[in-house]
Amino acid sequence: MADFKKITLVSLIAGLAVEVASLVGCRDSDSRRTNGKPASGTLTFTRDVAPVFFRECVACHRPGESAPFSLLTYRDVKRRARTIVAVTRSRFMPPWLPDPGYGQFAGERRLTDAQIETIRRWEAQGAPEGDPADLPPLPQFTEGWRLGQPDLVIKLPRPYILRADPPEVWRNFVIPIPVSTTRYVKTVELRPGSAGVVHHALLGVDPTRSSRRRDERDVEPGFDGMGMGDSQAPDGHLLGWTPGMVPFPGVEGKAWRLEPGTDLVLQLHVIPSGKPEVLNPIVGLYFAKAPPVGPLMSLMRLDADQAIDIPPGEKHFIVTDRFELPVDVEVLAAYPHAHFLAKTMEGLARLPDGTERWLIRISDWDFKWQDIYRYAKPIHLPKGTTISMRYSYDNSADNVRNPSRPPKRVVAGLRSSDEMAHLQLQVLPRSAEDAVLLKEALYRQALRKNPSDVWAYYELGNALRDKGQPLEAIRQYRAALERDPSHAAARNNLGVVLATQGNVDEAMSQYRQALRFEPDFADAHYNLGNALRAKGRLDEAIRHYREVLRLEPDLAEAHNNLGEVLSLQGKLDEAIAQFRIAVRIKPDSAEAHNNLGAGLGLQGKLGEAITHFRQALQIEPDHANARENLRIAVEKAVSAARVQR
Repeated sequence: MADFKKITLVSLIAGLAVEVASLVGCRDSDSRRTNGKPASGTLTFTRDVAPVFFRECVACHRPGESAPFSLLTYRDVKRRARTIVAVTRSRFMPPWLPDPGYGQFAGERRLTDAQIETIRRWEAQGAPEGDPADLPPLPQFTEGWRLGQPDLVIKLPRPYILRADPPEVWRNFVIPIPVSTTRYVKTVELRPGSAGVVHHALLGVDPTRSSRRRDERDVEPGFDGMGMGDSQAPDGHLLGWTPGMVPFPGVEGKAWRLEPGTDLVLQLHVIPSGKPEVLNPIVGLYFAKAPPVGPLMSLMRLDADQAIDIPPGEKHFIVTDRFELPVDVEVLAAYPHAHFLAKTMEGLARLPDGTERWLIRISDWDFKWQDIYRYAKPIHLPKGTTISMRYSYDNSADNVRNPSRPPKRVVAGLRSSDEMAHLQLQVLPRSAEDAVLLKEALYRQALRKNPSDVWAYYELGNALRDKGQPLEAIRQYRAALERDPSHAAARNNLGVVLATQGNVDEAMSQYRQALRFEPDFADAHYNLGNALRAKGRLDEAIRHYREVLRLEPDLAEAHNNLGEVLSLQGKLDEAIAQFRIAVRIKPDSAEAHNNLGAGLGLQGKLGEAITHFRQALQIEPDHANARENLRIAVEKAVSAARVQR
C-alpha cells in the first residue's frame, strides 16, 4: 500500500478564509482536458483566462447557481484574483477530491497544471484585462430541466424555512411518490431550489412508511440528522446531487422499480446564509419505457465502523476492511463516506493473479465536498478479487476541520460529531443468481463483524429466500427477531416463507405480531388477508384487504383479491367493481382480466366477458382458467345466438 500524501492548506490560504469558503469552482462538461503548456508572454483575461473560467467555473459561479458570487466578468474575477490563485494552486478548488491516477472518473472537476499556471502568471503580471475583441462568447446553459421535461415532478408537501444562523443542518424530507401502478425509473434530476445554501443532497426510497411516521412526529417538514431512516438506494442506484454535478442520464436497461405507496426521502445538507431561506426543492423522475433487462445493479459496502474509537489527540488513526468477491462484477461507481476527522481514503482491488488496481484514493478528504464518483469505463473484477479500504483520521487540534475544540474521543455514529468509515461500490453482477450470491456473502461478512446487526440477519434471510433456501431464511429471520422482537419487516417476511412451507397458522401469527408493532404495515395486512382467505375466514380477510386499500388505494392485487372474496360471498356487483379497478390500475394483469370476465359472464354479459378473457390470454397465453372460460363463454354466446334465430 502506497504511503499517504499529506496536504496542508492553512499556509496557502491564510488571511483569505472568507473568500476561500465561498469560492466554488465547478464545470458543466464531462470532457477531459489534456495537459498542455501554459500560455506564454503577457497574459490577458480576455484571451487566456476567460476561456478557463467559462469552461471550468461558471456552471456554478453565475447568478442563480450554488456559488455565492459570479465569475462571468473581468471585474468579478480580478477582485478575487489572489484568492483564486491560492485555492487553485492548492487544488482546494474546483472541489474534486480523488487523486489523479487512482481511477479515471467521468465528469472530473480538475484543472490541468497548465490552466493553474496560466491563472497564476496572469495574476502575477497585474491581472490585465486585454482586448475586449478577444473575449470568447459567454457559455450557454440549459435553463430548467437539463435532461428535458421529467415524466413526473414531485415537490415537498410544504416548504421548509431554514433559520438564518448556524449551525449547518442535515434535514430529511419525506415526499410521497404519486404513482398508481408499478413504474420503472431510469434516472432522477434534482433542482435544489435555494442552490446558494444547499451544499449537497442524497436521495433514497422507503417502501415501509416508517420515514413518513418519523416525519409526522416532527413539527417541521422532515426530520433532522444524517441518518435517512429506513430509506435505501433503490435496486442498486446511487442518487445524489452536488454543485456542478451534471445530471446522470441513467444506464440503459437498468431502471429501478417504483411501487405505489413508496416515499422519496431527500436529505439536504444546508448551510445558513445569515438570513432565513425558503427551501423548496423539486425532484424530476424519468421513466423507462420497459422493465430492466438482465441482472439489477447492486451496492456493496466495505465498512469499518466497528473499529472506530479515536482518542483525542490521535493524528493517524487507521481503520481497514476487506471483502473477497464471490462472483465476477463490473464496478460502475464509488461513494466513499466519512465525517470531519477523516484525512486519507484508499480503495484497492487485488486480483486473483496478484495484480493490484486502484479504485479510488483521496489524500485530503473534506466531508463538505463528498460526491458520487462514476467511472469513465466500468472496471471488471473477477471472482476471487479482494477489495480493501484503508482510511486514516486526525483527531488532533492541528486538524482544521476537527469540530471539537479541544479534541474529544470520537466513536462511530450518525451525528456529524461522530465518525464513519464506508466505501460503497455500485457493481453489476453477470446474472440475477450472482447478485443473490453477492448479497449473501456481504451480509454474512457483516454478521461476522457485528453479530448483533438485526438488519443484516433480515437481509441475509431475504437473500437466502431468493436463493431458494427457505429453511435457512427462516433461521435468519428468527435470529433477527431474537435480537429485536419489534422488527415488523422480519416478522412479515418470516410469515411469507412459513406460508410457502404450509405453516399458515404460524404465518398468520407473525403477520398479526408485525401489525401489533406497526399497525399501518400494508404488506402485513395484505398477507394476513390472503392467509385468512385460505382458511375460509372471509369476513376477516375482507377487513384486512380494505385496510390495505386505505393505506395503498392503488394496489391492484388487493382490489383483485378483495373482488375474489366478495364473489365467494355472492356479492357479484361489488366483486366486479373491484375487478374493474384492478384492471384499470394494472391493465397487464391477466388474473384481473380473467376474474372480471368471469364475473361479467355470470351476469350474462358474454360479449364483454369474451373481450376480457382474450385480453388475459394476450397477456398470458398459457393462462388455463382464461382459456377454459373463453371456451365456455364463446359456446354460450353461440347457443344464445342460435336461440335468438
